[in-house]
Amino acid sequence: MSMQTRHLEINAERLKTRIDTLAQIGKIGETGVCRLALSKEDRAGVDQVKSWMEEAGLAARIDQFGNLIGRLEGENPDAPVLMIGSHIDSQPYGGRFDGAIGVLGGLEALQTFREKGLRAKQPIEVVAFCDEEGSRFQKGLFGSRGILNRLEEGELERTDKNGVTRREALREFGCDPDRLHESVYPEGAIGAFLELHIEQGPILDQLEQPVGIVSGISGPLWWTVEFVGFAGHAGSVPMTMRKDALVGAAQVITALHEIAKTDPDAPTVGTVGHLQVFPDSRNIIPERARFTVDLRDIDLERRDEREKALRAAIEKAARDNGLTYTITEDTNSEPRYCADWIKGIMREESSALGLNPPELMSGPFHDALALSYVCDYGMIFVRCKDGISHNPQEFSTHDDIALGTELLYRTIVRMGADR
Repeated sequence: MSMQTRHLEINAERLKTRIDTLAQIGKIGETGVCRLALSKEDRAGVDQVKSWMEEAGLAARIDQFGNLIGRLEGENPDAPVLMIGSHIDSQPYGGRFDGAIGVLGGLEALQTFREKGLRAKQPIEVVAFCDEEGSRFQKGLFGSRGILNRLEEGELERTDKNGVTRREALREFGCDPDRLHESVYPEGAIGAFLELHIEQGPILDQLEQPVGIVSGISGPLWWTVEFVGFAGHAGSVPMTMRKDALVGAAQVITALHEIAKTDPDAPTVGTVGHLQVFPDSRNIIPERARFTVDLRDIDLERRDEREKALRAAIEKAARDNGLTYTITEDTNSEPRYCADWIKGIMREESSALGLNPPELMSGPFHDALALSYVCDYGMIFVRCKDGISHNPQEFSTHDDIALGTELLYRTIVRMGADR
């Protein structure tokens, strides 16, 4: 069944226009986007989406965490909220669909809900969560964890590469970091959570399927590792006497790559994506090397085994090179699985659309990961070409996005309409 023969309730052209318009804010190159969390570009994006929420008849507000929330009241205003959301902040070298289709698709679904004259049983909210990516302050899911009172000590003092603290960035954005408690949702206030997102992987593209139903999200383990050695002149210190912190880091980076590949059939992934060297001079032996570790797996026991092997590799690198080291744990989450009853609704509505979406796990984390600790959740993936994401070449067709949004809309109707 083609897009032309499928009957879509949503307004696909309106959705496309909004995606294209938002992509102009923070645009880099022909197709890329840079809207770092709490930046001027992020604020401009939030303001644009807020105006669309108001146009759709939603009550829109920006909370103290920097989240943008559009609310449709329900017949029972005190019932737990059906929440739909994602994010519009981006990586420094990002694409125009990551996160954005979840916010704008959620908005389109809820706007269609209103235009069809449907009444909500409970309040329904569409949220653009602040700083899902974590690229600016090296810790993500800020807004989604924030509303659940799950922030960790010292998070507001984390700095970006320019030394700006998150506290300062929040104030610049227009929030009051001393009033965060006002934006926390009480326990039990959120009934269920739905998120639409591009897959960010190649499976749907390989299967030639426009959408997929997510089974669960891999558990991310994020570390910051620092090796400390001793600086010296690059021309005069013999190789056998060196305490080169960067050599130790290189040893661990290579080890992580091999550890993650231990079982080639397993979905384990390991990445070092950020590296700092001190003193950072051509002719000085590096005294300090600081780098991030990102280790993920859908199987917690297997991830624990890989973590143990990585710790041993760090210990060996320190011993081999005469270094000391510290490991700081930034994030540690076990895999989180989608609710069977929500997946069941999605399967039924997919069938009515003439779709047979595969079920697949998510390697990347999403705001849904944070929400999974307080309510049942479901996710819909949209195919992206060659699985490319966190790159300006990231691409999903508007037909596929429209289908994913239609499935989201129909799921919302089943879960939230008073019929």
